[in-house]
Amino acid sequence: MILFVFEGKDDKTYFESIKRLFFPKKSETFVCTYNSNIYSLYTKLKSHDALNDKHEVDTVSVLKEILLEKGDETLKDIREDEVSEIYLFFDYDFQEDSRTLEENNGRLSEMLAYFEDETANGKLYINYPMVESLRYTKELPDEDYWTYTVTRQRCQEERFKHQVHVFSHYGSNLEYLVPAVKPADDETKIHEKVFFAQQNWRYLIQMNVGKSNFICHGENVITDAVNSQQDIFNNQLAKYVHTEECKVAILNAFPIFLFDYFGIKILGQ
Repeated sequence: MILFVFEGKDDKTYFESIKRLFFPKKSETFVCTYNSNIYSLYTKLKSHDALNDKHEVDTVSVLKEILLEKGDETLKDIREDEVSEIYLFFDYDFQEDSRTLEENNGRLSEMLAYFEDETANGKLYINYPMVESLRYTKELPDEDYWTYTVTRQRCQEERFKHQVHVFSHYGSNLEYLVPAVKPADDETKIHEKVFFAQQNWRYLIQMNVGKSNFICHGENVITDAVNSQQDIFNNQLAKYVHTEECKVAILNAFPIFLFDYFGIKILGQ
């Protein structure tokens, strides 16, 4: 069983599409939690570790405890030994000002070091600046995607979700990524919709993986090597955040996760 943990409910639409398009035979082995506070999970795990003086506290048990306190029984009947992999998704959200930018960067760096292995504590993926970065494109494939950035000031003055809606070639229409199958659709029509969405996801994989290489190594190229989330984060800070403009390179975690999971074969290469 594979456990996916998401901070926001907006992730659900995209992930359900990913399951259908790329994991049709594995969907029944997935369990997902939405609106989960990943930082709260991290804090409790560290607290349990300190109390036990051992690193044997499992993510599933602590997350289950947190969810049950909120009345969420998603993991109620799931045992830790039933979960083979854990993936967590988190928005950078550097526009938030409840803490200083330095405090937010510090805690995120700690979380990336703690959640670095999907077969242990879990593997954390970061959206820059948030999950809506998935739709910050012109018509796919967008050859300029590797150049797109956004400043912290602009995200504080104008919601990034609104920026995406205005900038995107597709507006609020998600059918290019989330095929809407209707009762009247025959098999040919369904196949066309699924193929179209899969191709667009593959474009996004190429664009985001290539951009992650640009962020880390200065080249917008696809290679077999995978940039770690910690490396991407460190380079975002050094090359974008800790500059006079204080910006981030727009990047989405879902396409990078798919590339990490399937390898370059997902691109048909």
